[in-house]
Amino acid sequence: MDMRVAAYAVIVDDDDRVLLARWTEGRRVSWTMPGGGLEDGEDPQVAARREVLEETGYKVVIDDLLGIHSRVIPPRRRVTPGATAPLHTLRIVYRARITGGRLRFEKNGSTDMAAWYRLGEIGGLQRVRLVDIALGMAGLTA
Repeated sequence: MDMRVAAYAVIVDDDDRVLLARWTEGRRVSWTMPGGGLEDGEDPQVAARREVLEETGYKVVIDDLLGIHSRVIPPRRRVTPGATAPLHTLRIVYRARITGGRLRFEKNGSTDMAAWYRLGEIGGLQRVRLVDIALGMAGLTA
């Protein structure tokens, strides 16, 4: 079994909008929480800050740990071509606040844009399940 550990951030602005990133590596383009995989030996909070900056252009401070979501993806559902083993994903979700930067899009990465959405708009978006899971951890509903 393969394993992937990733860290994500739930970021809400003063207008009660949630920051999402558009993931392009799945079966279809979908919105997700900003964040991603840890590099070897990387602290999860550092990874969350790094990934948010890469995907959205914003610098953040990490606040509360909201939770950890565990999921095993069977080989046939993996997005990696030719994968023959299941993938165990551990997704660490934090609440974060913006401290600097400005909205910009990632180049040559797993996401191609980022945007702010009101909670009422998120339900109509093509999104990965992590969005609903993370919002639930934060006490928000789409």
